[in-house]
Amino acid sequence: MNTESSFTDASASREKIKSDLKTVFADMDEYLRATASHTGEKIGVMRERLQEQLHHAKDRLADTRDVVVDKTKHAARATDEYVHDNPWRAVGIAAGVGLIVGLLIGRR
Repeated sequence: MNTESSFTDASASREKIKSDLKTVFADMDEYLRATASHTGEKIGVMRERLQEQLHHAKDRLADTRDVVVDKTKHAARATDEYVHDNPWRAVGIAAGVGLIVGLLIGRR
């Protein structure tokens, strides 16, 4: 799996969700303005549109969650395999990262 492609896919999914949520909020705002002065059919149409947008946003959020969970599981498996195949290298990398983080924290 290409890491750059994974980040691009995740970014695109995140942007799509943001767009969906902005649409939902805009529709909710329009609905609130419509209900302030009108009753009847217009409110019913706005309510249906709002429900559709909410349903669509929830579906996109669930899809994105599934993608993130799958990618996280894949990364965890790859890390586990690497550590099992290269235990001393993994210890060295962890020590190096710990040293760098410690130095950065110590500078503050």
